This record gives sequence, C-alpha cells and structure tokens, in this order.
Amino acid sequence: MTVETHDTVLPIIDLSGYINPKSSEDKERVIAEVRDACARYGFFQVKGHGVSLSSQEGLIQGLSNFFSQPRDEKMKLSFLKNPCRRGYEASGDSLREGDAQPDSKEDTSLWINDMLKPGNSHQAFYIGREDPVVEPPGFYGPNQWPPNLPKEAFHAPVWSYYQDTTALGLTIWEILVLGLGHPASVLDVFAKRPIVPMKMIRYPPASATKPGQFGVGAHTDFGGVTVLLQQAGKKGLEVWSEAKGEWLPVPSIEDVLVINCGDMIQKWSGGRYKSAKHRVINKADEERLSCATFWHGDPGATNPLDKEDESKDTVGQLLFKRFESQFSLPRAWGL
Repeated sequence: MTVETHDTVLPIIDLSGYINPKSSEDKERVIAEVRDACARYGFFQVKGHGVSLSSQEGLIQGLSNFFSQPRDEKMKLSFLKNPCRRGYEASGDSLREGDAQPDSKEDTSLWINDMLKPGNSHQAFYIGREDPVVEPPGFYGPNQWPPNLPKEAFHAPVWSYYQDTTALGLTIWEILVLGLGHPASVLDVFAKRPIVPMKMIRYPPASATKPGQFGVGAHTDFGGVTVLLQQAGKKGLEVWSEAKGEWLPVPSIEDVLVINCGDMIQKWSGGRYKSAKHRVINKADEERLSCATFWHGDPGATNPLDKEDESKDTVGQLLFKRFESQFSLPRAWGL
C-alpha cells in the first residue's frame, strides 16, 4: 500500500508478514520493503505493527489529561530538575540552530532526546526505562509521574504504549540488521539494556504560534529507530526530499505509525540507510498530539550493522558526544 504526497510515493509496509508470517517469503518480502524504504527515504509508515489501536487511543487520552492541567502542576515535574532529563518540558526550553523562533510544541518525555536545545517554546513530557536508581550519566533511572492524576488517567496508558513501542522498535532493528545480511543474533548485546526514551508532545493551534515558528524545527533524529504516533487526522510532519528539493507532507492515518532512521543508523550502515531531515508544522487551528519512541540500544554496545567498523564507538559514547553540548550534565559524573 502507498500514500501519495505531492508526486512522491511513500510506502506503507504491512509488518504482519514479519511478525506473524505464513511463509518464509512473507518475512523476506517485509525485510526487502523496509530495506528499500530506508535506502530511498529514511522514512516509511507501518500497519500490522502489533501496537493495538486501544493502546494508541489510551496514550492520546493520557496526553490530553496531562497537558490540560494548570502550568504550575506540570512545572512540578520539570525535566530540568531531573538528573535523567525525564519529566515535563515547558514552552521556551529548546531551540535548534537556525530556528527563527523557538518551537511551539508542548512536550511530555521520559528521557533526554535529540530534539532539544535551550530556548524552545514547545511543551513535552519524557519517560524511559524504569530503573530504581540513577546511574551516571543519567541513561538509567526512575521516571517521574504526575501524582495528582489517577494511575489510569496517565501512568497506566503511557507505560502500556511505551512497552508496545519498545517491542516494535526492536523488531524494526531486527529487520534492518537482516536487511544487510547479518543474523538477528548480533542484537543480543545491543538489546541487553537499551536506551529507549519516549517523547510525548502537544502542539498548540496554528493561531497560537508566531510567524516563522515551527512545531518542531528542521532536524534529523540523532540515534537509532524512531517510532512515531501522529494523532489521527491531524497531520503536521514533513520530510525533506533531497531528490525533489521540497518538503513532503506525511499523512496522519489511524492505526498507521511512522518509522524513521536516525543519524547513528546512517553512519553505522555506511549510508545504506538514510537519516532524513524532517520538521513539524501544525497548520490546523486546534491542538495536535504526537509521541515518538527512540530506540537507541545498549550504551555499551557497538555497531550491529557492520562488525568490521573500526571506530568501535559505543551507543553511550555517541549519545554523550551529541548531548554534552545541549545539556549541562553533572561534571561530577566524570564524563
């Protein structure tokens, strides 16, 4: 199945042939389709992905419940006060190089991600793996949860969706590895204690943004596999086409998720898989909710896409190199 945007066709790949194959040909077909999409676009959409529609809807309702709270309540969970950078990101907390205005999104995330820089006007919330204590430099640790919301109103649906998309992210990594001719077993170490931050975002109505202000400014994702949920019927994501020299809008379809490769995958695959520039512009005069799960890998693991890679850079080293300039991580951690 394909969806046409401008005159460029972006693939929608049915992952059920890989997750629940009826024959070996089913799996091979999905692997080939993903390999081709990542080589051509760096982006593709998926159905038959194993994340139930009720899980997606529960997440969206949970985000609505959180973001509708008074600002003072949300600020009690500020990610700037958290050593793992989990919790609430208020408007004005991040700005990318080249942005004329701060981003207009409102984020709720479970960990530091590659889309942040001081100065942004968005709101978001971050979470990640649930570990009992903080481990330097903050890759692991406990999440923050709003104490004033019933568990079923936020914590439960958010955590359920996080687990679903964490599993899906690993599945995509398996397909990428197999697509380059490697056995899935190369992920045994890579997937041992993976860094998997999740970012939940609220974009304000178009009328509430300033001229030249984006929901999220143009960027590439830093790391591994990104699994994105767009609120159905509320598009805003645009992907840059080098071949066409234009921004391609990505439709927002119920029960269809968006997958893309980050810079780490492009680097580690020797450019065989692309990391494409993208941005978000909410053109509708109503709020828009979305959620991105970033599946990076175990911080001590090296390149699973090319075992001949002589750099031997680990996931943790690449993450720290990327984020050290964006966040003042405690020097006492010795990094």
